[in-house]
Formats: sequence, C-alpha cells, structure tokens
Amino acid sequence: MGTPDFIRDIRATAGHQLLLLPGVTAVVFDDAGRVLLGRRSDTGKWSVIGGIGEPGEEPALTAEREVYEETAVRCVAERVVLTQALKPVQYANGDRCQYVDITFRCRAVGGEARVNDDESLEVAWFDVDALPPLSEFSLFRIKQSLTDGPTWFARTPDA
Repeated sequence: MGTPDFIRDIRATAGHQLLLLPGVTAVVFDDAGRVLLGRRSDTGKWSVIGGIGEPGEEPALTAEREVYEETAVRCVAERVVLTQALKPVQYANGDRCQYVDITFRCRAVGGEARVNDDESLEVAWFDVDALPPLSEFSLFRIKQSLTDGPTWFARTPDA
C-alpha cells in the first residue's frame, strides 16, 4: 500500500497541503450474484475494492486494474454507480487528501479470487444477503450497485 511515485513527486513540493485525488471503487459481481470483498491489511476490515488512478488512466480501467492487483480477479466495469467527494483525511505523517470517488459496478470475467498483493489479508465472494460486517461506505455502494436507478451523486457538501 505504498504511496504512488507521482504522489511522492507532488508531495516533494506541495508538502502536507490538501490534495484532491481521483479514487475509484469497484463493486464486482460474479455470475452467481455474489460480491467480491477484500479484508484490508491496514484496518483488518472487509471492504469493497478501490484505489487511485495513475496519471492519464481512465477511471474504469483503474477499477479493473485495482481489482486484479488486489484479488487476481479479472473484471469489466459496466456502469458508473455513484460519484462522491469524500471527507478530507489526514494521515499519520501529516499528509492531507480528499478523494473524489467514482464507483463502478463490475462483472467478473476470469481469475480465481485470492490475495494478490499486500493490501489484503483475505479476499472472498459473498452472497449479498450474507455479507460480513461492512462500513456504511461499502454497504451503500453495494446497495446502489444492485439498483437500476440513475447514477447517484450528492448535491450538498454534507452528503
């Protein structure tokens, strides 16, 4: 879960000031309707899969790349589920970031779910009616991915 080189380069001149960064979340379903989750190595909690884009990378491709890097599952991003500016975070080293998340509903197309990097302790498929304890962040994204409604977005800074 190292900091990408392009962020280190920015931090070299920007210091700890707030950076607005692109983030993606992938809610991946298999043919049986199960959702792919990873138990994060930084918190020990189950979560949907996500990460930040590389310069010039399309967000859908970021989602597909992050899923493969973390779980060894190949997927295809099918649609945008939601977009949301998240609350700013401050890391232990003083760096501050605010992520703008684009969540994609994805369909698994290959690979076997397994831990594929150091960001996860476990990865597994779960029936949507038998999920492990999840944050509201993950639950909301799974719920929105199960609807056929329009893309969700916030209109107020408190959303």
